[in-house]
This record gives sequence, structure tokens and C-alpha cells, in this order.
Amino acid sequence: MSAPSSLKFAANLSWLYTDLPFLDRFEAAAHDGFQGVECLFPHEHPMTEVRDRLHHNGLQLVLFNAAPGSWAQGERGLACLSGREDEFRASVDQALELAAALDCPRIHVMAGLSDPASSTAAWTRYQSNLSWAAQRAAQAGRTLMIEPINTRDMPCYLLSKQRQAHDVVQAIGSPHLQVQMDLYHCQIMEGDLTMQLRQWLPTGRVGHLQIAAVPDRGEPNAGELHYPHVFAELAALNWQGWIGCEYKPRQSGPGGTSAGLGWWRALQAA
Repeated sequence: MSAPSSLKFAANLSWLYTDLPFLDRFEAAAHDGFQGVECLFPHEHPMTEVRDRLHHNGLQLVLFNAAPGSWAQGERGLACLSGREDEFRASVDQALELAAALDCPRIHVMAGLSDPASSTAAWTRYQSNLSWAAQRAAQAGRTLMIEPINTRDMPCYLLSKQRQAHDVVQAIGSPHLQVQMDLYHCQIMEGDLTMQLRQWLPTGRVGHLQIAAVPDRGEPNAGELHYPHVFAELAALNWQGWIGCEYKPRQSGPGGTSAGLGWWRALQAA
């Protein structure tokens, strides 16, 4: 397999450098050599401050999440929830405005939690809401992402399998709606990761990848996934998109994120 030197990694600032205030994490990521960053909820911080930190540190914001409802009260997205259509639409419009201001091309739209007894109706609402949202994203020149999330970490999350996500994207048929393939979640729910990558990446429907070790969600240098093989596979499949580092550094405290980047330095050296 070819060397993975062309792979592009983005630091997830909601998971990395957490010993620092959020706005200080941009400089830390740039200092470690990242050129791209992603995060969960930039709307929780002053937009002008986020924009200035990106510009000052020469960073590109490659992905963020639309507002998911009340995270503190356990909500994990609005797209499939009954009676929340207006709030969902407002969250999408607000995210598209923020994406324009921050020059971010992709927005992750969370599906929400669903009672299995009402999943049929939830899926219908989900697809209807995403169809509307994809049209708005097209008008704004942005791309919305949907991400299968494992039900061990997020019980009752509506979208948990790659096939489900691809079926929705294919049914809606908009290039402004794509799949966000988190390899940590995919390994937990489905395994056989090499064949999953070979099946889904060539479709052109995957717009973003994320990585973490399994099962501890730490740096991608331990656990049941052999990431050197995964990275070589991505290079062989000619993956051109970003790879988000959405993991929890095993070393806590000051400097823990930087100390755990040996896996990335080894890739760069190779």
C-alpha cells in the first residue's frame, strides 16, 4: 500500500487540549502543526473571537455541529424529534450563518434520540427534515453531515449504522448531504473496518472521517484497531478529505494532548 503522507488531520478542539480554555486551544493546535480544526459547538463562544483565533493561527475550521437542542438535559439532536421541526429549522439556519462567517464547509446535524417503539415515525421525520435542510445547505454553499453513533456511548441514538446513513443520503439525493464516518463508532457497531472503508469511500457519499482508539477512545496508537493499517488503507483508497482527531488523550493535565501525538509525528516522519 502507498504511504499515508497525504492524509490531512484536524484537531478536535472539544476533545483535545482540554487543559486550556477553549479559545486558547487554537494556538496550541497550530503550535503542534495542525492546519485544520473541528469542534462541537462554536456557537457557545463569541463568533468574532473564534474567527480571529482561526485567522491568527492560520487554521481552517473544517467541521462543527449544529445546535443539538438541550445538551445538558440529555438531548442529542433535533432532526428526528416530534414537534421540534421549527426549532430544527432554526438551528440549521443559524449553523449555516455561522459556517459562512467562519468559512467552514461542513456542519454535522445530529439525529436525536428515539424510542424504538416510535422509530418508524422518527425515521420519516428525520428524512423529511434532512431533505429540507439539504436544500438550505445547497443555497448556502455548505454541506451537511450525518454521523452514525454507537449505541453503547449514546443509547437510543437513531442513526447507528453506515448502511442507514447511506440509504438516507442516497434517498435524498443531494450532494450537500453526506456521511460523517467515525471509525471508532463504526468499529464498535459493525467491525470489519477495512471492508467498510472499501465499501463506502468509493461511493463518494462520505465527506468526513474521524478517528479514535477502540475501546478506550484514546489516541489511535493502541487498542483493537491497528491504525497504521487503516491509514495505509485510506491512502490506497485515495482519501482526500479531512480526518478529525476526536479522541480523549490518555494523559490528562497540561501538555497531555501534545505528549500523546507521537502517532502523528511518526506518520509525518514516514
